[in-house]
Amino acid sequence: MLSEPRPEERLANRSSGRGLALRAIMFHIALLEPEIPPNTGNIIRLCVAAGAELHIIGRTGFPLGQRTVRRAAVDYWDEITLHRYATLEEFEASRNAGRIFCYSAHAVTRYTDISYQAGDSFLFGCESKGLPASVVARYGCRALYIPMPSGKVRSLNLANAVSIVLYEALRQVHGW
Repeated sequence: MLSEPRPEERLANRSSGRGLALRAIMFHIALLEPEIPPNTGNIIRLCVAAGAELHIIGRTGFPLGQRTVRRAAVDYWDEITLHRYATLEEFEASRNAGRIFCYSAHAVTRYTDISYQAGDSFLFGCESKGLPASVVARYGCRALYIPMPSGKVRSLNLANAVSIVLYEALRQVHGW
């Protein structure tokens, strides 16, 4: 027997006939100076799918309206809730009610060792450099990494890393 959806969930009638839509924004994805338009476009689509808001901090390596961003975002460009900040400090001040976790290959705590909560923010660095060492150090135990057991790569694709973290947080909060 199927259980009733939780109050914060409702069944969505989408073209596929299945899916779970969230009533409220659960998580916030923050990108510090993203450089590659298709990654940002894919993250836009991911945020729309997961009911997350996107926060872009600092300069981007491309104009946000660029065709490649829109192409990767498919037809979800108008569905994203997008916030812009000039500095990391401005973003941090805006998130005073929620926790911020940052993700870096140089962190010492695994992303799965955290109990995520609705309202959490996930901060990712740019594709070529990641987050500055000073940011990773400042976040301490809230600086997290995604294991890469083969040891053959230094980092994951930004959109893939965001997906891994966001869906782990959704799994924890919703018990999927």
